[in-house]
Amino acid sequence: MRVDTTGRFVALATLVVVSLLGSAYALGRSMVPGPARQATGVSASADDPSFADQPAQGGPGRGGAPPAATDGPGAPTESGQDGQDGGTAQPPETGGDGLFGARVTTGSAQVALTFDDGPDPQYTPQVLALLREHGVKATFCVVGENAQRHPDLIQAIVADGHTLCNHSWHHDELLGKRSTDVIRADLLRTNAAIRAAVPDAEIAYYRQPGGAWTYPVVSVAEELGLIPLHWTVDPSDWRAPGAARIVRDVSAEAQPGSIVLLHDAGGNRQGTVDALRSILPDLAARFRLEALPTGSA
Repeated sequence: MRVDTTGRFVALATLVVVSLLGSAYALGRSMVPGPARQATGVSASADDPSFADQPAQGGPGRGGAPPAATDGPGAPTESGQDGQDGGTAQPPETGGDGLFGARVTTGSAQVALTFDDGPDPQYTPQVLALLREHGVKATFCVVGENAQRHPDLIQAIVADGHTLCNHSWHHDELLGKRSTDVIRADLLRTNAAIRAAVPDAEIAYYRQPGGAWTYPVVSVAEELGLIPLHWTVDPSDWRAPGAARIVRDVSAEAQPGSIVLLHDAGGNRQGTVDALRSILPDLAARFRLEALPTGSA
């Protein structure tokens, strides 16, 4: 019996070639990169009816710890270029207890109410009237362009004995990633708008929009004599959850030393105004409510 060795060899060689081609194809597919995922950054604007100060995930808002220090010296700016003030400098010792030394508590048994994003001609007067009715002083973190538009409300805030806080010119949540020159110009422009309304106004604090603290923004604020101010209690009133929810969260979470974050502008704040009718007598019965002190306090 004659064995056809030539035919068997050809068949075997064909199988080997097919196997090698299949392996090469699979390897080639595994090396083709998938679509890249692009990170996006959005700067909230005072013209946006829903902008507000929401801490980054895991931030020191309700039940959180200070956010991770992902934004440091030399972090990319909105344009994608490195900041001009990089390096390995360490954050200064400021006595604060939050990220980069930002103040998170009052440092005493007192509780401080703070109102961000104003002044607003519809809601700020209502907030001032309720504070006046209950004999409570608070701290107003004002946006520069709103101060420029409503100097009469800045005057009313100061006349009632409340503390002023710089909250940047245009509520730029990416401000801390910009160069120190840009940060400094923004804060100085906001201070100037406030003092155009009240020439001798004391501006003791700076609050970074979104709680997006970085070493450069803290450093510039302190250079200008402003204390970086964060918060302890955040009822997320910027989401307009309704007065009952805001009251419940503030009442449950306030404790001695708390700094409470609320808003008198940046969207529909009627829920916050209505919540104050319950929050003010409740907290006043349990704590001493005071405005954060200024240099002359």
